[in-house]
Amino acid sequence: MTHSVVFLDRDSLPVPVPVFGFPVHYREYPATAAHELAAHAAEADVVISNKVPLSRETIAGLPKLKLIAIAATGYNHVDLDACRERGVAVCNIRHYGDHTVAEHAFMLMMALMKNLPAYQRDVAAGVWSQSRQFCHFGAPIREVRGATLAIVGSGGIGGRLAEMARAFGMEVVFAERKAAREAREGRVPFAEALARADVVSLHCPLTDETRGMIAQPELMAMKPGAILINTARGGLVDEADLVAALKYGQLGGAGFDVLSSEPPSPDNPLLKARLPNLIVTPHVGWASGEAMSRLAAQLVANIEAFSRGDRVNRLI
Repeated sequence: MTHSVVFLDRDSLPVPVPVFGFPVHYREYPATAAHELAAHAAEADVVISNKVPLSRETIAGLPKLKLIAIAATGYNHVDLDACRERGVAVCNIRHYGDHTVAEHAFMLMMALMKNLPAYQRDVAAGVWSQSRQFCHFGAPIREVRGATLAIVGSGGIGGRLAEMARAFGMEVVFAERKAAREAREGRVPFAEALARADVVSLHCPLTDETRGMIAQPELMAMKPGAILINTARGGLVDEADLVAALKYGQLGGAGFDVLSSEPPSPDNPLLKARLPNLIVTPHVGWASGEAMSRLAAQLVANIEAFSRGDRVNRLI
């Protein structure tokens, strides 16, 4: 049997996609807008989407669809309930970027603990050149050794980050889910984790339960001067509340690789803030060449497994 496979947003994965090991009619599009979905995927039984939304209405309009292969780990852009009702299988990519995303989170944390952006700004402004001594004392500098890192999300990325942090002498705690009544073994209550942490790093999916999980009350409950890292999903944090907490000195810094909408609007609060203790990177924590190659290989392997009737990395 020859499968018709369509990659809706090929430009979102800038590495070669391996050749399929079964007969396939393969097409790819650099990107797909909502009004182009029907034309691009009408004949497809397998659709590959990294970030193109696949709503209930869209799924209903693709009568031949049998599999949605998500070219990423996150799946909040696909209506899973509609897929279940239609009998459409859904698979995603897992653990391809555990190490590289953890590295990115650790990099953001280290840069903010040392206040690297503030010192870069001072040097560029000529402040060091005007110093009366050999160095310029500006923003406070802290060691990570002995500091407490609270990780929200204990999957592959959170686990790798914990390993890195412990290697640098940090105390690591894993936060229980915010709505949980009791903490499971090996975790501490959500509120306690926030209160204890010098650094909080988010590594959980965006769901109805986690959306907006960090807002003004949680930011005020954090230790003064603490740092917040988010390499998971932008919707986990209220961005306006975060900027306020940074401006009023409640937080010592924030490092974000994700925003609530992507690509973001120029008036996003985190882009407009331009604060020396805020680092925003353009959702590239996952994008090392090695990680993207692993993703592409797993994407093809997931589709090949489906063609054989095997359940691999299936959400449905």
